[in-house]
Amino acid sequence: MEIKDRIVIVTGGASGLGRAAAESLVNKGAKVALFDLNAKLGEEIAAEIGQGTIFVPANVADHAVVDNAVANVVSQFGTIHVVVNCAGIGKSLKILGKDGLVSPGFFANMVNVNLVGTFNVIRSTISTLVNNAPNPEGERGVYINTASIAAFDGQIGQAAYSASKGGVVSMTLTLAREFANNGIRVMTILPGVFDTPLMGRLNEQALERLCKQVPFPARLGKVDEFANLAIHIIENPYLNGEFIRLDGALRMGFGRK
Repeated sequence: MEIKDRIVIVTGGASGLGRAAAESLVNKGAKVALFDLNAKLGEEIAAEIGQGTIFVPANVADHAVVDNAVANVVSQFGTIHVVVNCAGIGKSLKILGKDGLVSPGFFANMVNVNLVGTFNVIRSTISTLVNNAPNPEGERGVYINTASIAAFDGQIGQAAYSASKGGVVSMTLTLAREFANNGIRVMTILPGVFDTPLMGRLNEQALERLCKQVPFPARLGKVDEFANLAIHIIENPYLNGEFIRLDGALRMGFGRK
């Protein structure tokens, strides 16, 4: 799908992977709507990106809020062609840790944001995408979801995170098949360790150890590398129903302590 003049929603668009994707899309001529919880930052980033970028406050875990946010985008832009789902949270907690049992709400919240949130945005936008005029290939829209290599290489304490991201991976082929007759593609990117605000919580020593585990290049991923892959997925019509690891060949092992 050609990106120029397309309407794109990027969730989690105020920072990290989402912001990088939004900036790259605008540079390719797209009109972008940023969804994020952080209203102040979202407005600032939309203004920085410019070129018609708008910010719409949205908690992806709340389907009613998402419905309203999507309606807002359609009212301003007329339609939606592409959705890049980057909104998500991440935290590691053992089920039985030194402070006792993890709260039941921890797992539910992780799944609600990362997995249900992704589903909510797809559910709220699909009626718009299927009504787009098809391009010469018969294509009407593209979904790009964001999972994590933790879907397969989950570490100790990541049961909730891995389950939420594994669910995103599992939806990929199913949704690609469901939307095939409508000319809508579905892809998922699985980032490895990326230089995002989430990684900023780690100290320098921990980051150095992590980088050494990446075969090549032995560093954190750059957000622009995620954005470049998202761009390629949109522009390559034969990419569909698949997940792509973006991790420098990193395979997280089991480090017993």
